Amino acid sequence: MMNVRILFSTLAVCGLSFGQAASPHAERLNEAAAVLDEIMAVKEKSIPQELLDKAQCALVVPGLKKGAFIVGGRFGRGFLSCRQADGTGWTAPAPMRVEGGSIGFQIGGAETDFVMLIMNARGAEKLIKSSKFSVGGEASAAAGPVGRTSSAETDATMRAEMLTYSRSRGAFAGVSLKGGTIRGDDEAIGDLYGNKKMKNEQIIYGKTPAPAAAARFLAALNKYSSRLSK
Repeated sequence: MMNVRILFSTLAVCGLSFGQAASPHAERLNEAAAVLDEIMAVKEKSIPQELLDKAQCALVVPGLKKGAFIVGGRFGRGFLSCRQADGTGWTAPAPMRVEGGSIGFQIGGAETDFVMLIMNARGAEKLIKSSKFSVGGEASAAAGPVGRTSSAETDATMRAEMLTYSRSRGAFAGVSLKGGTIRGDDEAIGDLYGNKKMKNEQIIYGKTPAPAAAARFLAALNKYSSRLSK
């Protein structure tokens, strides 16, 4: 009887581990970490360090899908993390959905990694507290500069509350996402935090413990900018 109990206990643990490993949201967190690692690997073509250090929050969407016939569209799922209250370290990641559309003659499709830096607390609050945030409508947004750059060269973009970037087929550049919308991803929240009704405001401002699946993503953020620069 004891051996039977041990067998069932082992199977239960293995089943749980397999379920956790198979979570698409946990896998996406690792993909978001990989996106940061790959983008920051070449400083001459990465997000400027001075901008990353001044960012209040960072949103990373691995594999944003874009493209259709006649009516184009965008859809992706990613994660938003903001600075801790004292400026050191990052909060638990809030799952987000990025959606948007454009009318025009478009054929084919592409999958693009997307990164947004939220440059101040006011822009972060607008994004986090909105049930459906409109990029460029509720806060000023601009295509972010790339590579090693001086403060003088970034004066114009620093006036924007949000800086946006994309990477497709290895090329990384600033990009406009004007007209796109961002909102909480209830399905991912339920999977990662065990409560679909939890809001991103609670995750970011409520000192919610980060799930184990977020370890690599948060480690990447801390690796490239562990402290907020004033």
